[in-house]
Amino acid sequence: MGFDLDMTLIDSRPGIHRTYRALAEETGVFIDADLAVSRLGPPLDEELACWFPAEQIDAMGVRYRELYVELAIEPTLLLPGAAEAVDAVRRHGGRSVVVTAKHTGNAKLHLDHLGLAPDALVGWLWAERKAEALKAHQAGVYVGDHIGDVRGARAAGALSVAVATGPCPADELKAAGADVVLDDLTAFPGWLAGYLAKDPAGADD
Repeated sequence: MGFDLDMTLIDSRPGIHRTYRALAEETGVFIDADLAVSRLGPPLDEELACWFPAEQIDAMGVRYRELYVELAIEPTLLLPGAAEAVDAVRRHGGRSVVVTAKHTGNAKLHLDHLGLAPDALVGWLWAERKAEALKAHQAGVYVGDHIGDVRGARAAGALSVAVATGPCPADELKAAGADVVLDDLTAFPGWLAGYLAKDPAGADD
């Protein structure tokens, strides 16, 4: 089973907010950090393009990721039910893979800091491209908070389980094609038990 990271398993908004503010102060370029953290999900370059000219995006991305290590790991928290959701997959004999648009190294820092231990981690994939990792790891279910995650699940032929803990409300996730919409991950273990009762083979996804 696959999981997205930001706003699915972790609330990275405080650290991302700090990082954007630091980047703005360092460069002298205005960045609306409040707005940026309200629309997490797409790759960093898409957000940076709102504030910097195209020729600066690569350099600003490098600097952002450097600042991120210093500023964003410690204040990030697990979202309610995140640890229990990953544990539930393992308890039922399944494997979990985190597939995220975030830089892989920074994603691993989050997982290590928060004590989450999925079986695999794949970074730098967004929306339909997430299907590459989901197929490679034979994930039959993908859990995410964004319509981009729904698109990734559908592109992989996986069941899309959406949680309304990110920027996309439940009705938007459903309209995008999510098969299941949960308020948050606290409902995931119960949903998983019911799903596996109907399809025991799903435990291997």
